[in-house]
Order: sequence, then structure tokens, then C-alpha cells
Amino acid sequence: MRESLEGSVGRRSREEEHESRSGSDNMDGASGDDQDAADKPPRKKRYHRHTPQQIQELEALFKECPHPDEKQRLELSKRLCLETRQVKFWFQNRRTQMKTQLERHENSLLRQENDKLRAENMSIRDAMRNPICTNCGGPAIIGDISLEEQHLRIENARLKDELDRVCALAGKFLGRPISTLATSIAPPLPNSSLELGVGSNGFGALSTVATTLPLGPDFGGGMSNALVPPSRPTTAVTGLDRSVERSMFLELALAAMNELVKMAQTDEPLWIRSLEGGREILNQDEYLRTFTPCIGMKSNGFVTEASRESGMVIINSLALVETLMDSNRWSEMFPCMIARTSTTDVISGGVGGTRNGALQLMHAELQVLSPLVPVREVNFLRFCKQHAEGVWAVVDVSVDTIRETSGAPSFVNCRRLPSGCVVQDMPNGYSKVTWVEHAEYEESQVHQLYHPLLRSGMAFGAQRWVATLQRQCECLAILMSSSVPTRDHTGITASGRRSMLKLAQRMTDNFCAGVCASTVHKWNKLNVGNVDEEVRVMTRKSVDDPGEPPGIVLSAATSVWLPVSPQRLFDFLRDERLRSEWDILSNGGPMQEMAHIAKGQDHGNCVSLLRASAMNANQSSMLILQETCIDAAGSLVVYAPVDIPAMHVVMNGGDSAYVALLPSGFAIVPDGPGSRGPTSNGQVNGNGSGGGGAERVGGSLLTVAFQILVNSLPTAKLTVESVETVNNLISCTVQKIKAALQCES
Repeated sequence: MRESLEGSVGRRSREEEHESRSGSDNMDGASGDDQDAADKPPRKKRYHRHTPQQIQELEALFKECPHPDEKQRLELSKRLCLETRQVKFWFQNRRTQMKTQLERHENSLLRQENDKLRAENMSIRDAMRNPICTNCGGPAIIGDISLEEQHLRIENARLKDELDRVCALAGKFLGRPISTLATSIAPPLPNSSLELGVGSNGFGALSTVATTLPLGPDFGGGMSNALVPPSRPTTAVTGLDRSVERSMFLELALAAMNELVKMAQTDEPLWIRSLEGGREILNQDEYLRTFTPCIGMKSNGFVTEASRESGMVIINSLALVETLMDSNRWSEMFPCMIARTSTTDVISGGVGGTRNGALQLMHAELQVLSPLVPVREVNFLRFCKQHAEGVWAVVDVSVDTIRETSGAPSFVNCRRLPSGCVVQDMPNGYSKVTWVEHAEYEESQVHQLYHPLLRSGMAFGAQRWVATLQRQCECLAILMSSSVPTRDHTGITASGRRSMLKLAQRMTDNFCAGVCASTVHKWNKLNVGNVDEEVRVMTRKSVDDPGEPPGIVLSAATSVWLPVSPQRLFDFLRDERLRSEWDILSNGGPMQEMAHIAKGQDHGNCVSLLRASAMNANQSSMLILQETCIDAAGSLVVYAPVDIPAMHVVMNGGDSAYVALLPSGFAIVPDGPGSRGPTSNGQVNGNGSGGGGAERVGGSLLTVAFQILVNSLPTAKLTVESVETVNNLISCTVQKIKAALQCES
């Protein structure tokens, strides 16, 4: 017995040892499938045991990318001092191992389920062989109806009437009648064809799949419990309300998913190309003919914006879906667009460990970086569905109208109609993303300057989501690469680069929170006599935050129109050699770039450290941390003065959380089609037609924002002089920019 025990232990240790080895190190360099046993005599394989550090690096990359391309394998082999075939076969073996583990786990679950069903089947058969009367306990006569069964039938009829009444009430809020749970949610749900291989979006002819969402026990027997069942209430009414709400959410999510996929795949006549810029415009008449409104009719005073955009993104579909379904990762991917977001309720976590069928309630504050555009607060359902191998769709739809049933309706300034993206895997780790944005919003709260931009869908629309996604994924790909871009300063260590980028990200996030009155910080708006009407001034107290200097922080922001292209304006503001032409606080001295970290292929996407040379002996030199980013939807230049000793710590890989900074900067967007701008013959264009056949000069909307510490004591009172000083700082900066770009008139 002892010998058999030792033998089993030896076998197990050999199996574990085999899993940690690389299958790539047989003598002739071929995998097991490629070896021809007939040609060569069998010989003992020579195995190479990887070091723990090598295995750790390989496992880390495997979690991020189970199928690395040749370039990634080459980089990894150089970094780990391995041959490329060793890395290749390690990944092959690891994928096989994971597949085996998953199959073993699924078999175990199926075996348990099978045993459970067999036991239930046997108990039901026994009960059918020997029926017992519930009243007397003796043998029952088939065909008799007991008194208890009569009571149950009466109760069942009463509950059915109650359910019909609640569903009729719910239909009013959905804008259309909904069927009762007994008919609409009974298993199995009907299949719905979602053919994605239509039009120029290039999805290819994909297989038809079902849109069945696995449901919990409350929605019918025999279903997977992907939806978390609600806790059993003490009263039947509460459980009924919960079930009805969930059924409404489910029906809304399925309808929204169907609408999103059709809008992503259909071209004309639903989408029409505009003559100006070639962007796609939604044909509202065709839309109303094709779709039934998911969330009721448009409110009075609301206008509609709709846009669609496609693009190639360097991220695979699974990683993108995980990012969209996690509120924290979603906001990190779109930092300048999402001020704040949270998941309020997870109705379904998905099936089989994936996000397929995931359904959750979310809240978000969406922003355009300007004080003249209010933050959009939306409560919405987010539903994720896999339509084929490597093809996913994620849809959002507002739920404010449903939520109004439970209490007093809150004011809503925006409603999201079915919006989201369809993602299809492409070769080499890329995905094709087709994004659709469709919303209704109250235009009266938006300043006249931004009406054309919002109406065109360029402010909150699909183009901005796709452009931001492309830029952020490109940045992540560069940061994950072991090689340093050629234009980077190699003096900074890898850990120093990470610390600097983390600090720059915090700086940009704080800048965005200061431009828009989101709830990230508790701002108090000020109305002071001598401040320009277009300048919004806010104040807050900074206490116990190591990343900011303590005291009273004043934020001032304004937006202006300039007859300059966005690219020219961005190049001017980010150039450290031209900084003295607009930066009042830089003492007018020349600037020198000390460090540079690239964040994309475009030279404008980078983080840099600037040094202002002292003009005389009495002035101390200072450092300025600057982040610039640009994409098809707009650009950003954010900067903050930083302490020299603190930056030395950061550049050597130290913690950046304790570097105190207050950011200022600029946000630039195109002024939008049909904007009020001067035409080439000097006339003012009020209707976008160009007036007298002259072409309109392409312009930019520039937002200027400063955050300044006006008093180092948080308990101090704010003075009018401080507010006027900041107001003058903004006015002078705008005037200097206009003068430098020769657009003062």
C-alpha cells in the first residue's frame, strides 16, 4: 500500500512538473503534432524547465493576450532570454491546459446536474405510483379534486388578473402594450434572426443566432440561473412588482439590442451621407417607420441627435466587452467623456463565466469640456450579447420612464435611445467597432455656440467614442510594449515612465472635473459683479488631499469661437517654444523640454516635462508637467506647475500620489457644421449656408480653464479681488492667443 501511495504521489509530481515545462524544447524544435514518428526512431525528449520569473512573465501576458502575434512573441523571447519557438509552444500548451481544465469543470457540473435530475425523476415516479390524499392521508382516487387544489386554482386565477392589470399599467410607460409573463417569458423564448452580413460595414455573412437571455427561477423553469433571483418577499405583491420590473427590463433590453444591430447594419435609406463632411445622418422618417419607440415618445423641448461611426481598434472583442461592462474600466477608457459612473444593480452577470447575457443598471455623467454645455446625467440599462464567434454587441437604453412608476419623477435633461457598439474580431488582435449613438436632450440649456456641434452628434456622438477608443487603445499598446519609442528620452526608467503617466492621468482627470460642474468635486458656483458673462467661476475647499495643495481652490473656465482650424490651434498651444506668447505665468522666458513620453503614433499624443529658464537671478526655475492628446474628435492641452524634488522622485519610479498639483489648460473641438462663423468674403454666416456663395471659414471652439490656489487656509474667506484676478487672467490669455494667431477682429 505504501508503494502504491508513493507511486501515485510520484505520478502527480511528474504531471505538475510537466505542466511547468515548455513543450517547445524537444530536440528537433517541432510540436508534438508536427513530428513524424514513422520517419525518425523515437528518442527521449529533452525538457527545459523555465525559471519562476519566466513563468510569471509568460502567465501575465497570457492573461492579457492568450494568442500573441509573432511580434509579441519575439519581444517576449528577447526579454526572457528564450527562443521564439519556446514561447510559441509554451502558449500552445497553456491554451490546451486551460481548455482541458474548463472541459473538466463543465463535465463535473453536468454530472452533478444529471444526478440531481435522476433523483428528482425517481421521486416523481414514486409519487405517481402511490398518490396520497392530502386530507385523510390515505390512498387517493385519481380524478378527484381536493379542496386544497380548488383553493389553489381560485388563487391562481386571482393572481393572473392582478398580473394582467400590472402589465397593462406597465405598457403605458413603455409606450406600447406588453404581453403578460405567462406568454412572453415562458420558456423557451422565441429565436430572433440577427443577420449582420449586410451593407458596407463588412461584418461578413454571420450565422443566425438566438437572442434568448438565460433567466432566473422567477421567469420559468428549466432556465439557467444567470439572472440572480430576487430574495423571496414576505408578501406576494412585492415579489410580483419585482418580477414585473425585471420582465420590463428584459423586454426593453431585447428590443434595444434588436434596434442597435439593425441600425449598425442598415445603410440607406435609414442612414444618408451628408454633403458637408460626408458624415452619416439618420433619416428620422425612415427610423419611425422601421422601429417602435422603446421608451415612449420624445418630450416637449427635446431635440434628437444621432450618429454612426466605424473604425479599427487595437483591442480584441473580449477585452473591449469586459471594459464596457466594468464601470471603473469604462470611465478609465473614456476619461474626458465620462465625469462619473457607477453600476447601480447587476440583474445578470452573464452565462458560463462570460459576459454573454449580462444585464445591469448603470448611472453616468457624460461631459463635453466646456462650461457652456451642461453635464448629461443618464440612468440606463446596459445589455451585452454574443451574436457569433468573435462578434459581440453592447447596448444602452434609458430607463427613467420605467423608474417613474416607483416614485416622484426626477427631472431628466437627456434620454439615451438604443445606443452602443457592435464589435467583430479581426486578425492581429484588432477589432472592427461600429458605434451608434442616439439621444434626445433639452437644447435650451446649451449655449448657442455649441448648438451645431451637438446637433451634428460630434460632441456626444459615435465619432468621439470611436476616436477616443482608438487613441486610448493605441496608448495601451505602446505602454505594454517593451521597446521605448525612438523619440522618447531614454533617461527615464520604465517605472519612472509609469509614475509620470499616472501623475499626468490624475492631472487631466482633475482638469476635466474643474471645467464641467460634475459631482466629482463639490463645487460652489459664484456670481460676482465684475466677472464676464461667459466665464463660469467656481470654488471649493481642498482638505486632506495629498495630491493637491491645501486651501481654497478657484476654478474659472470660458469657451470662445476662433476662426482658426483645430489642428493649427492645437499645434500653437502645445509648442513649448511658443509658450511665452500666451502663458502669462511663465515670466516670458523660453521653455525647454526635459522629458518626453509618447502615448501614440501622432506626435501630439504625449506627456512632457518642461523647464522654464529663469530670466534673472531673483527668479527660481520651475517645472511644468504637460499632457497633450489629439484625435479626430478634438484635442487637449493640460499642464500644471510641479515641485522639482517631487518630480525627481516620480521620474525614478516613486509614488506620484503625493505630488501636489492644480491643473490648467485648453480643450479644442471643431465648431460643427452650420456654425455661426465668418465666411471667406467677410460676411457673418447665421444659417450655415455660407451667404452669397462664399465658403465658411473652418473654426474652433476653444475652452480655457484655470484652477488656482487663492488662499492656503481652507477656512479663509474668498475675496472679490481674487475672483477678479482669475477673471483677468483668463481674459488676457484669450486676448494673447487671438493676437498671436492674428484673429483679434
